[in-house]
Amino acid sequence: MVTNTWRKFITPCWRPLRDSQSENCSNRGGDLSGRVDGLLWYKDIGRHIHGEFSMAVIQANNVLEDQSQLESGSMSSFESGPRGTFVGIYDGHAGPEASRFINNKLFENIKKFTSANHEMSADVIKNAYLATEEEFLSMVKKQWELRPQIASVGSCCLVGVICGGLLYIANAGDSRVVLGRLEKANKQIEAIQLSAEHNANLESIRDELHSLHPEDPQIVVLKHKVWRVKGLIQVSRSIGDAYLKKAEFNRVPLLPKFRLPEPFQKPILLAEPSILVHKLYPEDQFLIFASDGLWEHLSNEEAVELVHNSPRNGIARRLVKAALHEAAKKREMRYSDLKKIDRGVRRHFHDDITVIVLFLDSHLISRSFSQGRLLSIKGGGVTPGDVNT
Repeated sequence: MVTNTWRKFITPCWRPLRDSQSENCSNRGGDLSGRVDGLLWYKDIGRHIHGEFSMAVIQANNVLEDQSQLESGSMSSFESGPRGTFVGIYDGHAGPEASRFINNKLFENIKKFTSANHEMSADVIKNAYLATEEEFLSMVKKQWELRPQIASVGSCCLVGVICGGLLYIANAGDSRVVLGRLEKANKQIEAIQLSAEHNANLESIRDELHSLHPEDPQIVVLKHKVWRVKGLIQVSRSIGDAYLKKAEFNRVPLLPKFRLPEPFQKPILLAEPSILVHKLYPEDQFLIFASDGLWEHLSNEEAVELVHNSPRNGIARRLVKAALHEAAKKREMRYSDLKKIDRGVRRHFHDDITVIVLFLDSHLISRSFSQGRLLSIKGGGVTPGDVNT
C-alpha cells in the first residue's frame, strides 16, 4: 500500500527552481553529464548495459564531500575482458580529498585487478580497495609536512558491480544499498538490505572492535549519546583517516582534537570492505545506492516503496526530496524554507546526500556484450583536477 504521506511524492515531478525545461515530466534525462539546480545535481534517467538508472546529489557542506560514479561497459583494461556495470558511492568526512581520490582511482584499480585475474571476483574488489587505500596513504605521507590535516581526511566507500549475472556489493563505512525485489506470489515489493555497515552505534560493530583491540577498553566511547571509535569517529572502516591507521600521522602538527594520548601499534580503523556476492534473479527489480544522508531520514521500506510506485524518470531526485521533507519536518520547518538555506549552514539540517537508483532488466543481466565502455558519469557534474594538488 502507498500511504498518504508518500503518495504526494509519487505522481508529480520535482520542479527545480530555475531549470524550466526540466519541469517537463517527459524529459528523458536532459544533458549527458547531468544538470545543476542550486545545490542539487541530477541525472534524471540514463541507460547502463543492464537497464536504466537515475542519479541525484544534494550538497549541504561548504564543500561537497560526497562523490559518486557509474561506469558501464568494460570492467577490464582489455577489450576482451568482462563487461558489466560499476556503481560507487564515496561519502567523505573532514574534507573532500579522500572521496575525490577514490572517485579517480578505485575503478581504475578494479580494471587493473580484473585484467590480471581475467575475471571479476570478490578478491578483485577487495584488492582494489586495499590498493586505493595504500595509494592514498602514500599521498598523505608525501604531503604530511605541508598539509598535515590531510591525515584526518577519509571516506566511506560503497561499491556495486554487476558482472556475469552476479551482483557484488562491497562496503567500508555506513553508506547503504537496498534491493527492491518483487515477490511473485503476492506481487508485493520487498526491501532487502545488501550492505553490511560499519558504524560504532551498532552493537555488532562495537563487539568487533573490542575483539580486534582487547587490550584497549577505550576503543569505543559513548560521547554525547553517540558511540565513536576512540571517541573521534563513528565508522570503523574507511579509506583514508591515516591518523587512525598509522601512528606516524597521529602527532604534531596534526590538530590536537585528532591526536590520541597514547601511541598505537596496529591500525584502529580498517580499509578492507565487507563483501556480498548475490546471484541476480528476474524478481530483483532495482537497487538503491545512497550515502547515509538519505538513510538518516528514510527507512529501507519507505525508499523501496517510493521507487516501486514512481516513474523511473527523476526517481533519484524524488528520493532526495522525500528525505529533505523529513529533515524539515524534524526541525518543525517548511520544506520551502529549508531549500532557501545555503550550503554550510544547511549541514545543521541534513548531510550531503547522494542517490543512485539502478534498474535491473532481467533479459540484459546475463547477456554478453561486445562493446567497450558505454557510459562513464560522475555525480556532481564536476570532474576534479589532479587529486594530488
